[in-house]
Amino acid sequence: MSNSSPVLDALDEPIAEGPKHGFFERLYTGTGGFQIVGRRRLYYIISAALVLIALLSIGLKGFTLGIDFAGGTRIQVPASGDMSTTQVSDVYARALGHSPVTVQKVGAGAASSFEIRSDTLTAAQQDTVQAALFDAFHPKDSSGAESRAAISIAEISETWGGQITRKAIIALVVFVLLTMIYIAIRFERDMSIASIASLFFNLIVTAGIYSIVGFEVTPAAVIGLLTVLGYVLYDNVVVFDKVEENTRGVLHLTRRTYGEQANLAANQTLMRSINTTIIGILPIIGMLVIAVWLLGVGTLKDLALVQLVGMIVGAYSSIFFAVPLLVSIKERFGPVAGHTKKVLAKRSNAAQARVREAAAERAGAISTPVRPREYGSGAPRPGARPSGKRHKRRH
Repeated sequence: MSNSSPVLDALDEPIAEGPKHGFFERLYTGTGGFQIVGRRRLYYIISAALVLIALLSIGLKGFTLGIDFAGGTRIQVPASGDMSTTQVSDVYARALGHSPVTVQKVGAGAASSFEIRSDTLTAAQQDTVQAALFDAFHPKDSSGAESRAAISIAEISETWGGQITRKAIIALVVFVLLTMIYIAIRFERDMSIASIASLFFNLIVTAGIYSIVGFEVTPAAVIGLLTVLGYVLYDNVVVFDKVEENTRGVLHLTRRTYGEQANLAANQTLMRSINTTIIGILPIIGMLVIAVWLLGVGTLKDLALVQLVGMIVGAYSSIFFAVPLLVSIKERFGPVAGHTKKVLAKRSNAAQARVREAAAERAGAISTPVRPREYGSGAPRPGARPSGKRHKRRH
């Protein structure tokens, strides 16, 4: 059975000059010829800068942990009239002299309420802020009567927050390990290494952006991050499947290198990755606009933000980080490295031969072919009858 593929067989045919197309058409058809692998150093520098900035922010600034992780006090105020998060935050700040950590609207309609998350408050501080909120908004309980008891206050201890943190870390580690096992089984060794590196790249950069912007880390954000890692895995599978198809049998030919075939695969899947990302983030943007800003369901904000950031970073890493890294690993040692050297040496020799030939033509070193003597100069004309002087006809 032959190891060649239809893609490689087509590449051995003469390449005809086709009509030139626009940028977006070339992007859509995968014929753009964008030098993704050829400019891998640039993308390595960009990727390294993103990782470095993310790690510095995580190490120096840290994360803004929600009270589910860090512990604190949660105050729930039923919505009434034209209450807004700004008004609730102002009442809290005037009562205690400092602003709460977050204030967000939960739910919609008659069942909506405002949730205040703050640092741990003493019993006296809780009474003070509860009285201030009641005097400002006069919330009603389930029976419809105004009551201070309608404002619920819950304590979340640091111990409970520590348990939640450990569970989140365990869930993240288990997910990453299972993903690494699947990648190791699904792909060959070098593709597995590149995919796992892309996975950690996405994890670090997404976490770093959260740290830089100061997004609050909540259980919803952790769930969103796990979802994003699943998307990155899917995108890597799509891209590497195409790389595997294009490079099948490449070692038996000398027209293209492994890196050039991988670059072709990246171009062919580039538009698909862009489309997948756009389709994926449109519902997330809709969630942010409709659920958070219009309906005021603030609990969805953390989930939407981490998915939005992670999907954009994942689309970049699968094309501009994972594929170049795979080629770099392949070309460092093994049969691909030898094949690449052979193809490049053949091209170099051919180029040098063309240069020598062109130089010889310019110098007149290549002589014109020797033409035969003109007829009548002593040489017999082809097909001529023998001369009568030398060959007399016998009777």
